[in-house]
Amino acid sequence: MRMRQSLAQLERSFEQEAARERVNRRELRRTAATRSRKRRKARVEQLQKARFIMLMLMIAVTVVVVTVAMFETLAWLMG
Repeated sequence: MRMRQSLAQLERSFEQEAARERVNRRELRRTAATRSRKRRKARVEQLQKARFIMLMLMIAVTVVVVTVAMFETLAWLMG
């Protein structure tokens, strides 16, 4: 009788531990997925910032080149 109780108690403990491990694994997967999404979002934002800076730089260079070309052409036509 005592052996059956301890065996039943051991089985219950095993089932409870297995259930806790399943919950823990599920939580770890959820945490890993959240971290992965955050890293991806940060990487995308960083690339967007770099693209924006490059766009602004190219617009500024274009403005300078067009202005210089315009005044050079004007000086050539006037002179």
